[in-house]
Amino acid sequence: MKNKTDQLALIALKDGITHDPLGRLSSWNGSLHFCQWSGVYCSRRHVHRVTQLNLFSDGLVGSLSPHIGNLTFLRTIDLQNNSFHGKVPSVIGGLFRLQVLVLSNNSFEGMIPTITNLSDGITHDPLGRLNSWNGSLHFCRWSGVYCSRRHVRRVTQLNLFSYGLVGSLSPHIRNLTFLRTIDLQNNSFHGKVPSVIGGLFRLQVLVLSNNSFGGVIPTITNLSS
Repeated sequence: MKNKTDQLALIALKDGITHDPLGRLSSWNGSLHFCQWSGVYCSRRHVHRVTQLNLFSDGLVGSLSPHIGNLTFLRTIDLQNNSFHGKVPSVIGGLFRLQVLVLSNNSFEGMIPTITNLSDGITHDPLGRLNSWNGSLHFCRWSGVYCSRRHVRRVTQLNLFSYGLVGSLSPHIRNLTFLRTIDLQNNSFHGKVPSVIGGLFRLQVLVLSNNSFGGVIPTITNLSS
């Protein structure tokens, strides 16, 4: 039996579009398999699973349906240069295979849930250091975020030291599997350090001083600082 999860998710995405002036989604119907729909690309290995959603510069107007969270094999979402509005669904943060997220030149509101939802735990950002964490810039250009040159679009350093941030450290940090450095010193983080940090096997530097973390720091094999 064919898996219809991705097909139903795409239909829900189409339902969120209120205007399609160029008719880009006219192929999104029963006459074609959904892997042949405009802007949709499926995996060759995992049949009937969508890996890319490329709807850039299609003139689309509408909101982004939370059903996008059901496209669990997505690696690329490119919606730039459209007229999407409303909030970016938080479920995008759970798409652990996602490597490319481009939402620039739309009218999305609020903060974009990063691939890790890392900003969820921040309750106060007095210096506005995280203002760049939105769709106007690629996340590799966000303040304090550094990506790998070898592994494109994979975060290797999170340097948020002396940002004056208040809040807790989200366990979603576990999804940043390429992290080598986490520097959060001189902020006002509180609560426990998520045990999932112990699973970041590439991590070499962890600096948490001058915060209000409680409990025990998880053991990390490669930790040097």
